Amino acid sequence: MIFLLTPPTEWERRDLLEIVEDRYQSGATVITSQCPIGDWHSNTGDPTLADATCDRLFHNAYKIELRGDSMRKNQGESTTSHGEKSE
Repeated sequence: MIFLLTPPTEWERRDLLEIVEDRYQSGATVITSQCPIGDWHSNTGDPTLADATCDRLFHNAYKIELRGDSMRKNQGESTTSHGEKSE
């Protein structure tokens, strides 16, 4: 699941919470997002559901936040739109 690429609908917020609750402390859950973790509450749209979801996700979690330039941006500088190397 790519989390918060666009604002979730009410149904998507509730579905996510249900999935996270079902998986809570029973197995691995991997969520990726281009949205920084610190912005999840404000971008989710419902503070109560955001609190519940984040509490369950972050309890005993490993969080990996990447920093730096986009790899696509760096690769785009050395290739043309057809994937050929530029000179």
